[in-house]
Amino acid sequence: MSKRGKANMDVSLDTVYNPFHGPTNLPGPPNESEEQRTRREQESQDAQSISREIDEHLLETKKILERRRRAIKMLLLGQAESGKSTLLKNFQLVFTPIQFQKERGVWKRIVQLNLINSIKIILDALQSEWSPDNEASTSLRKEHRLLHLRLSPLLVYETSFNDILSINPEARDICVRAGSGWKSTLSGKLPRSSDDGLGGSDLLIKSDPTQVLEASADDILSLWADPAVQDVLRSREIRLQDSSGFSFLDDVSRVTMKDYVPTESDIVRARIRTIGVEEHNFVAESGPSLGTEKGSEFFIADVGGSRSSRSSWIPYFDDVDAILFLAPLAFNLSLEEDPRVNRLEDSLQLWRMICENKLLANCALILFLNKKDILVKTLASGVSVKRHVTSYNDPNDAPHVTKYFKDRFKSYHRKLSLRPRPFISYETSAIDTRGTQSVVLAVHDSIIRRNFARSHLI
Repeated sequence: MSKRGKANMDVSLDTVYNPFHGPTNLPGPPNESEEQRTRREQESQDAQSISREIDEHLLETKKILERRRRAIKMLLLGQAESGKSTLLKNFQLVFTPIQFQKERGVWKRIVQLNLINSIKIILDALQSEWSPDNEASTSLRKEHRLLHLRLSPLLVYETSFNDILSINPEARDICVRAGSGWKSTLSGKLPRSSDDGLGGSDLLIKSDPTQVLEASADDILSLWADPAVQDVLRSREIRLQDSSGFSFLDDVSRVTMKDYVPTESDIVRARIRTIGVEEHNFVAESGPSLGTEKGSEFFIADVGGSRSSRSSWIPYFDDVDAILFLAPLAFNLSLEEDPRVNRLEDSLQLWRMICENKLLANCALILFLNKKDILVKTLASGVSVKRHVTSYNDPNDAPHVTKYFKDRFKSYHRKLSLRPRPFISYETSAIDTRGTQSVVLAVHDSIIRRNFARSHLI
């Protein structure tokens, strides 16, 4: 093409009217009025502005997709109360410690709520003992009624917390919906309206139990240490000390102090139930292990563990690097939603489903035999595994019991996986912060190594 022809083409391309990218001062049609010209130029400017916004949005979407492609993607699976949220907190503690520290104030409220929940369970048990329908004799006396009376005002704060956060006020522990921004709500960053017209911050002030807890500390200690109260709890098979989030009764003197600040262990132990699938995206603040640099990203999906929510898991199986499967060693417990189903047998059924799923054929499966500390306590109390698992014939101690269930998971992994993959398992107590952090680093390194190997980099 001649230089003149090219020049003509350049001119024609530059002067062609384009409502999205063209100049706004081009000549208008003949006989165009001033009003029409102004409207035409404004429409052209609006079109260009919309076009720029679309381009910026597409560019940002492309960046997000690229970051997600390069990020480590994990899925937390397991039945309700298996320890998924606790493991997630340990990941955050290892890789985003600065952000973790900033949330201490939020977790103080949850610790306080857990303690109040424990008190409520005890008071409800005592109330049932005094019920006219209770024919059994009771060792409770007048002083227990007085304790009940003095501690009852604490329950008002539980109601207030539920009004602010919970989607199910009748649940034993507080339930929040995934993606509801409950942390921001508790920190006062997201005000919420109420029927009485108060904003979220006012509600939070009215719901602060710190002073009442401090004033009630001696009564709480007396209630928890009372032999008659312990007898009532045992007779009703209520074991608060074995329940996640309810262990703060052993730390009453510390957590009821006015200037109490939660420790890392407190935050890990604090219990709040999330309903639905919650996606967490966080950026590593440091690089403590192989392949992790400051700025490395993680996408972790924490899916609901209840039976009714398991159908929502499937969309998250695509393009995941690893599934972290938590199976609590609760051989003597049943599912809260279906008392006929043994919790460990339910975990085994879930594991089988995961192993044989075609979408997960190339995915690393990492098993956490969790809550081993509770297993040790259960066996020490004399509970027989054989009574709950008829196929078990080994000694009734933690090493043999753990090996038995580990072998069962390993057998399904070997038989049902569509292609060979290594069996990776850890025995954990998720509230053992230091031990679990070591496991978190090991898990992260194994995923990085596996990704490198699949990319033929090592």
